[in-house]
Amino acid sequence: MSEPITGIVGYPVTPFVPDDPSTVNVEVLHQLIDRMIDAGVDAIAPLGSTGESAYLDHDEWVMVATESIRNVAARVPTVVGVSDVTTAGAVERARVAESLGATALMATPVSYWPLTEEEVRVHFTAIAAAVTVPLMAYNNPATTGIDMSPEFLVRLVAAVPNITMVKESSGDIGRMRRLRELSEGSLPYFNGRNPLALQAFDAGAAGWCTAAACLVPHRVVAFHRAVVAGDAACATECFAQMEPLLELIVSRGLPTTVKSGLRSIGIDAGDPRRPLLPLGAAEAARLAGLIAACER
Repeated sequence: MSEPITGIVGYPVTPFVPDDPSTVNVEVLHQLIDRMIDAGVDAIAPLGSTGESAYLDHDEWVMVATESIRNVAARVPTVVGVSDVTTAGAVERARVAESLGATALMATPVSYWPLTEEEVRVHFTAIAAAVTVPLMAYNNPATTGIDMSPEFLVRLVAAVPNITMVKESSGDIGRMRRLRELSEGSLPYFNGRNPLALQAFDAGAAGWCTAAACLVPHRVVAFHRAVVAGDAACATECFAQMEPLLELIVSRGLPTTVKSGLRSIGIDAGDPRRPLLPLGAAEAARLAGLIAACER
């Protein structure tokens, strides 16, 4: 990777054909990726939790990885999620993503059984050893049940050369400040908790990993550009416009809310895959209103 990844990392949902959640809609996947890149996002990250990677079979996962990387066409970096419940599965996904041309990989520990720190360390070390591209270690205890402390993450990055980035989604801004302190500012970390984006950049985050770029890409990019320009007033105002939307999309799960929001702006990405269910009419209407408010 010639340049470090920074800025807005946009997370596309995995679209399914309307009324047929068993079939991936490649055309809409391309549309979502193009829309985010055209708006100015700095990287694309398919097959995260937003992309329902846990609900895809192997062939579907390979298809989405292939089509995403092909369609991005190196216009921006592509960070492919390779998480799997087994180490062997994550290693296989990592090797496939690298062979397809992924710029970097992202993984979170996914487990039925609670994992010790040593088990998490061995898991990440095996993934990193299987590839040469950089790996982002993703901490999301709300969905995985496994919480990697800042101390553990800094030790992990120091011990494994191509684990070079951290995505922190615990919802604790103090974790990000601690990552900066422990690494003496050398470790790039990304905010993965949407409502904390403004605070995260203030705490030194290298970027924001967000599914909101699917819905309001121009607003997300405008906010980040204000941050980079040092225009605190503009950044604060822009974030305040987005904040109610950000709170809502995380309240019911990103695949569910983002797909409903996309439908409200004329992009039908289908319904989320069961057991996830679409938003009800009242919630969908509220979400549509918040998207419209962001674009005014």
